[in-house]
Amino acid sequence: MARLNILRYPDPRLHTVAKPVPAVDERIRRLVDDLLETMYAAEGVGLAATQVDVHERVIVMDTSETRDHPIALINPELTWASEEMRVAEEGCLSVPQIYDKVERHASVKVQALDRQGERFEMHAEGLAAVCVQHEMDHLRGKVFVEYLSALKRDRIRTKLLKKARDGQRDD
Repeated sequence: MARLNILRYPDPRLHTVAKPVPAVDERIRRLVDDLLETMYAAEGVGLAATQVDVHERVIVMDTSETRDHPIALINPELTWASEEMRVAEEGCLSVPQIYDKVERHASVKVQALDRQGERFEMHAEGLAAVCVQHEMDHLRGKVFVEYLSALKRDRIRTKLLKKARDGQRDD
């Protein structure tokens, strides 16, 4: 396994739309393992392949309190979303140390392939529902700050570009 480099907003590669995974093979299983290692090392709850400059439809997440229930979602598709919406504070490994409120569906159902290539359906609520929607946005080339006002986005972009220019990292 290897820790991968996480792209930082406003890197334009974060806006690349991910392509479907044609087959779950050893390469994809290695990617899942590397994504999990990277996510845990960065103390995140979810990570999309897009965030490490791999533009395939692969997500990993672990929203458990014990941090020992990893889930891989390969070629995920939302099959249902509740009408009820919730606002929750979100952060992102690609937008370090920035948090803001985003409105999302309170619960969702997602169909995907697991690490073995087996199809499964998952019902997610609370943090898991937020995480699924947030990571699926990455696969569509969307970063959570795009839900914020233009003024907030510009401030975040300026702050992160200045940090990058000054050679500061948040790792």
